[in-house]
Amino acid sequence: MQAFQLCAFADEADSAIGGQIKALTENGIPYIELRGLETGSAIALSDRGARELKKQLDNAGIAVWSMGSPIGKIGITDPLAPHIEQFRRTLEIGAILGAQCVRMFSFYMPKNDPDRARYRNEVLLRLTRLVEEAEGSGILLCHENEKGIYGEKAPECLDLMKHVPGMRAVFDPANFVQSGQDTLEAWECLAPYVEYLHIKDALPDGKVVAPGKGVGNVAEIVARFGAQGGEILSIEPHLAIFAGLSQLEREQRSIREDVYPSKRAAFDVAVHALKVLIGIDAEQKGV
Repeated sequence: MQAFQLCAFADEADSAIGGQIKALTENGIPYIELRGLETGSAIALSDRGARELKKQLDNAGIAVWSMGSPIGKIGITDPLAPHIEQFRRTLEIGAILGAQCVRMFSFYMPKNDPDRARYRNEVLLRLTRLVEEAEGSGILLCHENEKGIYGEKAPECLDLMKHVPGMRAVFDPANFVQSGQDTLEAWECLAPYVEYLHIKDALPDGKVVAPGKGVGNVAEIVARFGAQGGEILSIEPHLAIFAGLSQLEREQRSIREDVYPSKRAAFDVAVHALKVLIGIDAEQKGV
C-alpha cells in the first residue's frame, strides 16, 4: 500500500499548542493542519506569534501542511473586500509557518433561494480572485466540499476545478455524506483534482463516526487515493465538541461527544481507526 503521511487538526485534541504538539507526537503524526489555538484562530496571529509558533513546531519535528482557514465561509452576497484582507493575512501567516496549502471554501448559498446556479458566476469570480491573490506565494489553494456552500456536491466541485485554474481539492467523505452525495461517485468525478484527503466519516443521518465506521467509503477512497500517488491524509475527527466548533459550523451537526471522555480521547480514537484502516500498527509511532 502507498506510504501515507499523516496530518491532523490537532485543535480537536487540545486548544493549547502544547497539548496539540503532545497529541501529534504521541500519535506519530508529523504534519498539522493548523486552525485553532488557545488565543483564537491561527490566522489572527501576529508575525512574532507566528514565528514563535514555528519554533515550537520545528523543535517538535512537526511541519504545517495546511492553514485550516475559514476563507470562503461567508455568504455569497456578503461583501468580499474584508474577506480579501483576511485572506491576504492568511497567506502571510502561512508563509511564516511554511504552510504548503490553504484550505478554503466556496461561499454559503442563501437558504431562501433554491436556485443555486444563479450564484455560479459570482462564486467563480470570487474564487478566481483568491487564486490571483495567492499567485507567487508558493501556497496552494485547496477547496473543501461542505454542506451549504456552492461546492457541496460533486458536480459543483467539478465545475469549480474545471473553471478555476490553480485551485485543487480537499476531499472530505463525511461532508459529502451529510450533503446526500455518494462518496464513490464523487471520487470518480474529482480524483484527478484531489490534493489531499480529510479523514472523517459519517452515518446516513449525518452523525460523525470514527474513520471506516460510517458510509463514507473511507477505506476504498483512501486506497484509490494511494493508488494514484496521493500521500497526505489529514485527520479531522469531529468526534467530540472542541473549542470553536460552533463558530466553524453554520448548521449544528450531531456529534457523538457522549461516547468519549475527553477531546484527546476522541482524537486518539480517530487516529487509531485510521491506522487500522491503512494497516499501521496502533502502537507504531509514525508512518
